[in-house]
Formats: sequence, structure tokens, C-alpha cells
Amino acid sequence: MTNDSLPTPPDILRSASMEIVVTDLARSREFYVDILGLVVTEEDENVICLRTFEEFIHHNLVLRQGPVAAVAALSFRVRSPEDVDLAEAYYRELGCRTERRQDGFVAGVGDSVRVVDPLGFPYEFFHQVEHVERLAWRYELQGPGALVRLDHFNQVTPDVPLGRAYLEDLGFRVTEDIKDSDGVTYAAWLRRKNTVHDTALTGGDGPRMHHIAFATHEKHNIIAICDKLGALRRSDCIERGPGRHGVSNAFYLYIRDPDGHRVEIYTQDYYTGDPDNPVVTWDVHDNQRRDWWGNPVVASWYTEASLVLDLDGRPQPVTARTEASELAVTVGADGFSYTRAGDTEQGFKLGSSL
Repeated sequence: MTNDSLPTPPDILRSASMEIVVTDLARSREFYVDILGLVVTEEDENVICLRTFEEFIHHNLVLRQGPVAAVAALSFRVRSPEDVDLAEAYYRELGCRTERRQDGFVAGVGDSVRVVDPLGFPYEFFHQVEHVERLAWRYELQGPGALVRLDHFNQVTPDVPLGRAYLEDLGFRVTEDIKDSDGVTYAAWLRRKNTVHDTALTGGDGPRMHHIAFATHEKHNIIAICDKLGALRRSDCIERGPGRHGVSNAFYLYIRDPDGHRVEIYTQDYYTGDPDNPVVTWDVHDNQRRDWWGNPVVASWYTEASLVLDLDGRPQPVTARTEASELAVTVGADGFSYTRAGDTEQGFKLGSSL
């Protein structure tokens, strides 16, 4: 439900990049460049800017050397320079702290505003950006596990309904959610581009960053990444998968970088761009929601996530979730079954109301 008393929000195009702090830049470079194959746009002794093969803007991921592994910014591109002004005004009206830099916070990006949003996350909004070569046709550079786009973020927050309302006011649209029969919301997926999501909200102790997701073209690209990790004796990086989600219908793999930041490799979700695109609601007791094949979800996937920073680079305090946790529903009940409440009804509903 839109709050008409709020100022005009910025017109967000898509999730565009994330800046993460890493404790060993060389080890992180090996992980993201040598193993996952992201392209180095620019680097120095403290910062590495990386991009995917189909990207034409300067970067999708920034690695910054620092003392504490955390997330410094979740960045969204907006439609015009004026939308940066709107973002700044919007968050000031909400009473949030903002910081603006005409020359940007990171190389390759111009006028930008960073905020600590109502959920405690460090958001960044920008339009001006340096264009670089799009490497979509450079097949001689692409390995079998090529990462082609940044797809989405996933944020952990103790109050998913509050976060959902805030993001809907900001212009995001819900595509899927997870609820129980008592109306408790465990997670929600929200989009600006015409896919399942640009960001998602997972219920848990937060604010924390659950994962950043990069897209491949096809399932076999994800299998190739698994094979590469095995060949390099790095399969301990794999936390979960490969598998297929019920939510989003996407094929997935979750891996952890040297600091424990979670990365999803993601492919083949569906189109959501029509104005009457139906919301898909999943029963929290339906084990197909998280893995279509009924495989168990490891406990760390529900409990572990990255800290996020304030605008001064300090870790944000984490607040415990007080409503029921999906972990309690899942661990001990999830795995190799298709259990759902009552065991008689379909586990999800198409076109449900919000």
C-alpha cells in the first residue's frame, strides 16, 4: 500500500552493484576473478572493481580491503540525474541519514547518494556512470561458468512486513512471498526490473546481507562452476546446492567467499513485467518452496549472514527477530519430502492478494 504523504521516490531501474569489505584482498581476488571469472575493470592496492560479462557500466561488485568483513553499500541505478535528487529528498523526509558525493563513492560512478534506510541497510543511488566494454560477444574470454549479470540482493531483517511496506512505497513490486496460516510473513521477493526480484527480504536477525546473486545463461554453467571448485579442491566453498528453487523457479548454487560472504549463482527465473503479474504465495510448511526437489536446507543458510555498515563504516547493531523463524519450521522437518500443512492442498497459490 502506497503512503501518499511521502515525497516522490526515485525511479529505480535495477540492482546494479554491491560494495563489500574483505579482510584479505588478494584471497578475495583469487575467489572472484580466478575462480568465478568476474572481470576486473579497475584495481589498486585497496580496492578492486569487478563486472559481469554482459555489463556495460563500470562495475557490479566492489571489493574493499578493511578490518571487518561486511557490506558497505547495496547500490541501485536510477533513471535520471534528477532521481538522485529525489532519493536524497525522499530519505531525508523519512528521517534517515544521507551522504552525497558529486564525484561518487567508488571509481567509475558519478553523483551518488548513500543512505541508512529505515531497515538499517546502507543503500546507494546513482545514475552517472562510466561505460566500459560489454564483453557479451567475447566468447574467447568466457569460461563455461561465465557470470553474465548481477541479478539481485537478499537482505535479512527481523520485520519482513515493515520492510515490504517500505520497499513498496519506494516503488518495488512483490512477486512472491512465504506465509503461514496465521499470517506470519517469513520472506518476500520484490522487483524493479522484469524478473522475480532485485532484492528479497528474509526474516531473521538483522540488518544483515544474506547474499548477492549473479546470473548465468543456463543450468550447465552452474554445474561447470561446481566441477571447477571440485577440481581445485575448493568444494568446501559450496554451502548449498546445486538445486532448483520453488520460489522463483530458478536453478541455484550457494557458495561462500573467503570471508564468508554468501554468493548465489542463479539462472532461469521468469518474466514478471505485466502490471497484473500475479503474486505467488507459498506455505511455509511446503518444503518445495526453498528446494523444488525436497532436499534439506542447511541450518547455516538460515542463521549466517554478513554484517552491514553505517555511513561511517561501523557495523550496524543486529536486532533479533521476534516472530516465528523459518529455521524452526525447516530444520528437522525439511528434507526429502513434500510435506505441507494438512498434506492435502497445493503448497502455493497463484494470484493471491497482498
